[in-house]
Amino acid sequence: MFAVIKTGGKQYRVSKGDIIRIEKLTGEVGDEIILDNVLMVGSGDDVRIGNPVVDNARIVTKITRHGRGNKIIVFKHKRRKNYRKKQGHRQSFTEVKITAIGD
Repeated sequence: MFAVIKTGGKQYRVSKGDIIRIEKLTGEVGDEIILDNVLMVGSGDDVRIGNPVVDNARIVTKITRHGRGNKIIVFKHKRRKNYRKKQGHRQSFTEVKITAIGD
């Protein structure tokens, strides 16, 4: 069984037991989070597509850790104008484990 969920402005294809990194959520490590923005649920040939979400579908997840991703460098410059700007960024994330896909 699999599902397509939307959280943090992105879509993820998940199944039971998957560990995914999503945008930072509030909560402590070990807390259960219920994601109810389910766009599609499928099991073999039985696929249900939402309009825009599937009714009564929900994904139960458990927070495994919080963290910050790798640093990316944002470098801006304008040629011949002596303008240079270097900036770093690390995006925060929450790692969750999918424990159940229910209707």
